[in-house]
This record gives sequence, structure tokens and C-alpha cells, in this order.
Amino acid sequence: MADELYAVLGVARSADADTIKKAYRKLAGQLHPDKNPGNTSAESRFKEVNHAYDVLGDAGKRKLYDEFGEEGLREGFDAERVRAYRGWSSRQARARPGPGPGPDGYGPGSLEDLFGGGSTSGLGDLFGDMLGNRNRGRARGPTRGPDLESEITIDFSSAVRGTTLELHPQGQEGAPVTVRIPAGADEGSRVRIAGQGGPSSNGGPRGDLVLTVHVEPHAHFRREGDDLHLDLPVTIGEAYHGAKVRIPTVDGAVSLKVPARAQSGQTVRLRGKGVVRKGRADGDLYVHFLVQVPKDPDNQAAEVIDKLAPFEAEDPRQGIEL
Repeated sequence: MADELYAVLGVARSADADTIKKAYRKLAGQLHPDKNPGNTSAESRFKEVNHAYDVLGDAGKRKLYDEFGEEGLREGFDAERVRAYRGWSSRQARARPGPGPGPDGYGPGSLEDLFGGGSTSGLGDLFGDMLGNRNRGRARGPTRGPDLESEITIDFSSAVRGTTLELHPQGQEGAPVTVRIPAGADEGSRVRIAGQGGPSSNGGPRGDLVLTVHVEPHAHFRREGDDLHLDLPVTIGEAYHGAKVRIPTVDGAVSLKVPARAQSGQTVRLRGKGVVRKGRADGDLYVHFLVQVPKDPDNQAAEVIDKLAPFEAEDPRQGIEL
């Protein structure tokens, strides 16, 4: 039974999407590399937590994982073909008087046996072998061409919002290929474009083109799972008196209230304003205030700041220890 990823997040197999998201956020916050610099154990655990949420936070991936385990997450996995094989295997087992192999020499097998420890392309060959004794000499039909792999780099905004690109696959001539990058694509996401891979050697269809997506970092935003974080500069006046400021989001600019007496590092959470991906709960946007002081030397500004000295905290660094 596929329970390992649920254990990574510390949730039950029956947990709903909201429970899974809360568990992920709690663990990601505790294990984030920024909070554990140099801690390789925390870094490794952080990656495990992110992988678990990438699967269990996506309704489609979670369904495959629940039915097939990690095998169901492999690139090119064909659930219908595996179900067909399981049905055939079950019928063969019922038709035999004992646990041994049947007249054709094959037992029911396992999913690992089916994939030979890693390949998802062997199912057709396996059925061909099983039927070979009865259909020896029958010519095989045209085979599909090989898949081709390539990489593409897009900007942060295109990854979050989704975009459409026109590409010229290497070694191919003719019109460019239109590629849709879905909203919420992350570093390392893979996009499959059907029929744009290598040609068949015997008249069959072309394989697919599989793109690995790389995302350029943003100057102001960063991403943690489906949540976005924005370091927002505010003036001394805005921080002290409070203000309404415009900030960019995935859906467009919105008005944000800076609370009076806001401190540097103080955070405001905007629900549902993070990454939006099909089949999972919307992420949130966390805005972190950064109070800015004048950069240019100015005597008048210095005088005003000196007048504030009596009102400053006695020791703002009190209690900071290592």
C-alpha cells in the first residue's frame, strides 16, 4: 500500500487537501534551508517534504500514487495498460489449478517485474513475448519513434502565470512547435509535446518531445511550494503612520494596507494570491515589510532622525542570542 508519502507529511491516508496543505506548510517552514543553513539532514528532509506535497497536493498525481505507488509517478506511465495487465494476470491465476506458472510459462508477476526495475516501456514487449509462442512468425506492426528530451528556461512570471511559446526543436525543420507551459510550472517541471520526438524506424508515429523547465529567479518574489513571498520596501512614514500601497500579484495589482507602526520583517498574508494550479488548493502570498531609510546624506533628514532618538526602544537587539 502506498503510504510512504503520507508518512513524510505526517498525515493519514484519508486526509483532505486542506489538512495536507497545512501539514506541508508547517514542515516546510521548519525545514527551510534559510532556517537551517549548513544542515544537510534538514535539507534532505525539506526535499522529501516538497516531493510528498507535489504528489499529494495534486489530485491527479495523488490518485495514481494511491493506486500504483511510486510506479504510477514515472514519466510515461500508462495506467490503463497496467490495469489491463493486472486484469489479464488475475484471470490467468484463476484459470490455473495451483500457484505455479500456467501452460504458457508465465505467472501473475508483479508491477516491479512488469517494469523490469524501472522501465515503463516493456509492457507491449511483455505481451508480445507472452503471445509469441502462439503467433510465431506474425510480423510486428509499425513501432513508435523514440522520445526526445530538451530543456527550456522561462522567466518567473511566465512560470507562475503560464505561457505559450513557439519553439524550433533541434534537428527538425518546418514550422515552429507551439508549446503551452501550464500555470504553476516549477523548476524541474516536465512538459510533454506529443508527436514532436524522433521519427519511427518502420513507418510508425513519431515519439514525443519532453521538455524540462528551468525558471529564472525573480528580483523581488520567491516561491515555496505554491506560496509566493514578496519583500516589500516601505518608507519610514508609511511604516509609522500606516498606508495603502499597490502591489503586484498573479491576478494583477491589488491595494494592500500597511498597518501603522509596521516593523521590518512584519508579514501580511493574502489568501489565494499565490500560485494557482489545476487540481490543488491555491497558494497564498506573504508580504514582508522592509522599512527603508533615506540613502542620500541630508542634514535635515539627520536632524529629524536625531529628534526621534528619545522615542526609540532602549535596546532593540536585547535577547538576541546564539
